Amino acid sequence: MAIADDVPADGASPDAGKEAPVRWGLREWLMLVVVCGAFSLDALDNIMVGIATPQIKDEFDMSTSAAQWVVSAYVLGFGGFLLLGGRMADLLGKRRVFLTGLTVLAVGSLAGGLATSGVMVVVGRLVMGIGAALTAPSALSIIVGNFPEGPQRNRAVGIYTACGAVGYSIGVVVGGALTEASWRWTFMLSVPVAVAALVGALVLVPKDPAHDGGKRHYDAAGAVTVTAAMLLLVYGIVQAPTEGWLSAPTLGVLAVAVLLLAVFAVIESRSPQPLLRLGLLRNKSLVGASLIAAAILGTYMSYQFIGSLYLQTYRGWSPLEMAFAFLPIGLMILTFAPRAGKWLGRTGLRWPIFGGMFAYAVAFLLFLQVGEGSSYWLMVLPSMLLIGIGFPFAFTAANVQATNGVDESEQGLAAGILQTGYQVGAAVVLAVVTVRMGNEDDTADRPALLDGYHQGTWVIIAIAAVSALAVPLAALAARRRTATATAPAARRAVAVDERPAESAGHSAG
Repeated sequence: MAIADDVPADGASPDAGKEAPVRWGLREWLMLVVVCGAFSLDALDNIMVGIATPQIKDEFDMSTSAAQWVVSAYVLGFGGFLLLGGRMADLLGKRRVFLTGLTVLAVGSLAGGLATSGVMVVVGRLVMGIGAALTAPSALSIIVGNFPEGPQRNRAVGIYTACGAVGYSIGVVVGGALTEASWRWTFMLSVPVAVAALVGALVLVPKDPAHDGGKRHYDAAGAVTVTAAMLLLVYGIVQAPTEGWLSAPTLGVLAVAVLLLAVFAVIESRSPQPLLRLGLLRNKSLVGASLIAAAILGTYMSYQFIGSLYLQTYRGWSPLEMAFAFLPIGLMILTFAPRAGKWLGRTGLRWPIFGGMFAYAVAFLLFLQVGEGSSYWLMVLPSMLLIGIGFPFAFTAANVQATNGVDESEQGLAAGILQTGYQVGAAVVLAVVTVRMGNEDDTADRPALLDGYHQGTWVIIAIAAVSALAVPLAALAARRRTATATAPAARRAVAVDERPAESAGHSAG
């Protein structure tokens, strides 16, 4: 896992943090609001419908395995189409793909809200996920393309982070409140928001540059194979806790996904204009940021899952009470994320990521102490406050790390790879946590329930700790490689300097 050295994120001198404050005009601010609002909506949709799933299950008399697809269908569409969405932003234009994604998101939300069967709800969620897969990478690439690398981009990405992270955090609050009225509002809320963002983007986001007239090659074979591979990969992961990790269906689906990824690699190596230039995967900063992204969102979503079960199933809290219990995370993120970008210019990217993952590990260790009558204020709230502090710094640094130094023509793809890290990481970690927690159906066996929460928490503690430790280890390894590479050159320089003196000595002799 490669993390940038401990230098300012824009590559400037250590005095970069003393630069004049970044100042934007009204248009820049409004464009940022529109783009970040869409990203926040993606995150909000990912969370709040999950709160309404029990009511949807009851209304349409769905089985438990069928009802889980209300959540999983969104993850499937989002994770499966991200790489394609990112590359489409590069080839067709960031603005055009962003507008298309908002339209698809609005259509899926409307279909889900008006659904007359469980199947229609699941289809609506799948369409919403596809819309999010188009808007998320194009939104980040719009920011990268309109705010120059350095303090301006760091600040813009910090605000972008705040909106997305707050969407994840307050989704439980909004979902709980809307579900009290009707689960359909968890879908219908997205329609006017998406339409408003669409209108705003038409006015405020700069038009894509005119095409140079050359023939475009869209790499249809690569698009089909990688999208099918990602769909099967995410499908296999979300089904694994139900089917079993070693079951024939799970292994079969994952094996086909791996095979398709291998075919995709062959196609890309031979394509004149590949969907994914394989050399981009040798960018250690991008790959490292994507792995950190998987740990950030995977552990957070799993913590939210375990915490929701603990408060609702074990402690008997209502969905709305549980939602407000998670509100402090959103408030902390809203406070710190806009300031995180400024810190990156002073500390570099390594320490915010290390500090964020370390705060995660400590937060999960604190939550590990919860029991039968644990006080929310003393046992649960401190862990949430630490997460609220750690999330914005690590999240912002990962986003900046992934896009710094990437050519403008591949910014959308880099954003897609990063977002894939977030979504696949969330699916994988949550699946592993669910397996580790065991059977949650027997709510009468309270000791077993509590032990399951603890077992699941140990998984995310381990992931957070390993991620935090990987940062200084990667930096140390990078410094050793640099020292090893420069040592031969230094020895040659010394030898050149010493030769005249030795020759003079021989002459004198």
